[in-house]
Amino acid sequence: MLKFLDNSIWFPILVSNLLFLLFLMILIYSLAKPIFRHYINKIGDYIIERMLSEKYSQNNAEIISSLKRISILNMIELNLRAQDGKALKRPLGSPKRFPGYDLLMFSSPLMSKFSLPESTGIDMSVRIGPKAGKPLHIQIPLMISGMAYGLALSEQERFALAKAAKSTETAICSGEGPLLPEERQEAGKYIVQISRWPWGGRTDDEIASADMLEVQMGQGAEMGTFMAEEIKGKAQQLAGLIPGQLAASLPAPPGVNSPEDWPIFMSTLRKKAQGIPIGLKLMPTGHLEEDLAIALDLGFDAIVLDGAQGGTCGSTPIKQDDFGIPTLNALVRANRFFEERGVRQEISLITAGGYFTPGECLKALALGADAVYLGSVVLMASTSNQVDKVTPFEPPTTMTFYDSSPVTQELCVEQAATSVANLLKSFGEEMKEGLRALGKASLEELSPEDLVALDTYTAEVTGVRRIY
Repeated sequence: MLKFLDNSIWFPILVSNLLFLLFLMILIYSLAKPIFRHYINKIGDYIIERMLSEKYSQNNAEIISSLKRISILNMIELNLRAQDGKALKRPLGSPKRFPGYDLLMFSSPLMSKFSLPESTGIDMSVRIGPKAGKPLHIQIPLMISGMAYGLALSEQERFALAKAAKSTETAICSGEGPLLPEERQEAGKYIVQISRWPWGGRTDDEIASADMLEVQMGQGAEMGTFMAEEIKGKAQQLAGLIPGQLAASLPAPPGVNSPEDWPIFMSTLRKKAQGIPIGLKLMPTGHLEEDLAIALDLGFDAIVLDGAQGGTCGSTPIKQDDFGIPTLNALVRANRFFEERGVRQEISLITAGGYFTPGECLKALALGADAVYLGSVVLMASTSNQVDKVTPFEPPTTMTFYDSSPVTQELCVEQAATSVANLLKSFGEEMKEGLRALGKASLEELSPEDLVALDTYTAEVTGVRRIY
């Protein structure tokens, strides 16, 4: 082709046309620029003049004053509430900044104790429910938390999370929705949640398929009862609902109609469990020690504390923003309570709610947690490398939700599973680096002594040393 151009009359014509187009573009730019600047200047002058001269009732500057008081999010939510008068549902938890791990730092001597070589193997394995007949063994202290099929996540997303958990040799919780038989086949270690829904008692076969059971009495962004929007399709059938039938959550799992029913409920469930651990999931509140005392009396093998930073597919802002206590406070109080009772080595403590970095997870383990549940971060990671399928018109997490069909069909299960597995592996590798830097070869060597607090409040809450 180049030879043809060199030996033909078309080459000079092509070059001249290109030069003409370049000249035309320069001419248009030189003419349009001053015109564009003129009109932008006129518009800018008009806006500034109005903002500085008109009274507030007719001035868009009123928005600036209003947002100083109620924030952009409050402005959006008050308008959403004004649409239909219904309770607002907000996904992924509270936007509030609760006290957390930011003001804790790892600390280790440099001269009297050396860090470990990069080649040192680090034991990241965890045993959940040590006093149970069949404790749950996982290879990393990170688990995928319960995010319900049908009530929240799509079938594709649940399959992807199950595959990721299996490939990283950790556990995944079923969540409170109806169980997908195919999901159990995809997962490795599987935690079946006994939930507060009509289907939440689970069948004997579903319980027999579990490696651990988790009785759900609340979570970081949700407690109490509420009416779910109509569930359609496959989830409706698995939940035992008929078309048009709405489902309401219960105050407690089926079979527990009053606090006096707990002993019989736990005795029956223990027989069905056949030696696997039974955990209790709570939204920690100011009555945490009271709830933990009852849990000990009932013989739970593990406690899951989902703090105020926890997320959910769609609870009301009032439950997300104004109920519960922060994750850090809950963890420290629970660990202290079990130590004072002399049972800390007999019961596992799993923390959840607001964990977004490997550092936060490792700090939680240093403060007494045996494992960390991850939810929002794995949900976001599952859409990695696929966000272009829905953005900019929909948020990436739209691909993960059950009620977003047919958008959910856009999610590639294998890619999502790979992305989540990579996230968990990356978290694990960074946590290993942190342990080596501290001179620790296993998680069991971690303690609050490895931390210092940057302020008085955090030092008082956690009991670790201040830096001053």
